[in-house]
Amino acid sequence: MRLTGGADRGRKLKAPSGKQTRPTASKVREAIFNILGPADGISVLDLFAGTGALGMEALSRGAASAVFVDRDRAALTALRKNLDNAEFRERTRILGCDFRDAIRRLTDSKESQVRFGWVFVDPPYADGLVEPALSALNCRMLAHGGVVIVEHDRRREPPETCGELIRTDLRHYGDTGLSFYRCHGGLP
Repeated sequence: MRLTGGADRGRKLKAPSGKQTRPTASKVREAIFNILGPADGISVLDLFAGTGALGMEALSRGAASAVFVDRDRAALTALRKNLDNAEFRERTRILGCDFRDAIRRLTDSKESQVRFGWVFVDPPYADGLVEPALSALNCRMLAHGGVVIVEHDRRREPPETCGELIRTDLRHYGDTGLSFYRCHGGLP
């Protein structure tokens, strides 16, 4: 697996062995970033980060910073190696905890000043965590015009609205679905 664009295009990423971590396919990552456009200067939140491919792709394409969240130890080990190899560590933070705890920490502390331009939500498809993750997110976390990008099984589309978020776009790439959410009215 490699980064598909930006300054670190072609950089190899390590993935833990086993089936716990399912990295986003390169064609899907490329599609996401073609849809989103430039990452220049934004902050990114990568929930269920796994190898960190989505957040690292954003950093490679010009994002200012990224917060990675995962609770799987093997995934966190691979993520740290990937960040070290790409020399992104000074622009990143890793939270090794459940996504709910991470969102609470990012919302309720001095770190709540950080507003994310992009939030990637890519939980294991079978775990049923898309709706709980969308419900936990809030518009205070998003920058003006911020987007939540959800990767999901094509056969299990998330709801059109969830909490403060409304789906604005839906795309399919083989068995993978991508849903794009914004705050009601497009504003945080």
